Amino acid sequence: MTETVQQPADMIARLGRKWGWVLAYGVITLAAGVAVLIWPSETLLVIAVLFGIQLIVSGIFRFVAALAVDDLSGGMRVLLALLAVVSIIVGLWAVRHVDLTLLVLAALLGIFWVVNGTIELFTALSHSGMPERGWTAVMGVLSILAGIIVLAYPGLTLVTLAVILGIWLVILGVMECVLAWRLRSIRH
Repeated sequence: MTETVQQPADMIARLGRKWGWVLAYGVITLAAGVAVLIWPSETLLVIAVLFGIQLIVSGIFRFVAALAVDDLSGGMRVLLALLAVVSIIVGLWAVRHVDLTLLVLAALLGIFWVVNGTIELFTALSHSGMPERGWTAVMGVLSILAGIIVLAYPGLTLVTLAVILGIWLVILGVMECVLAWRLRSIRH
């Protein structure tokens, strides 16, 4: 059995021939970041609507599965159908009440960060031999603080998170575009 070992120069040359895809990804990412920075509130509304649509589509698929899958018991079919109906109702509610959906998502995010941070902090404090124990404790405290801030100021926090996301997308997009041009120059 003969294995062919690919030389790094060959791999870079092959990747360099695909520089256009990397550039397209960078441009799309950059455009998304700029859009989020220009319209942070609207971006949040889009996220809430997409969340609702995802729940509706998920509910439809669960309902179809409840009816179409042959090897399900009657009880399982009923549970899948009930879950489908709940998913569709919650999805429609989320699409209809976008502002409330954003507040609920912010509250869930805040609760998650508080619980996650508490678990990390407890783990770090209770396991004295744990590697990176101090870092885990610091991350736990930061998670708790972030969760409390999100719970105290959900609207402001969401807009701030959207702006941070926009900045991150712009930086990532620029980095991808630079990478594409560098790949283009080394493709031969």
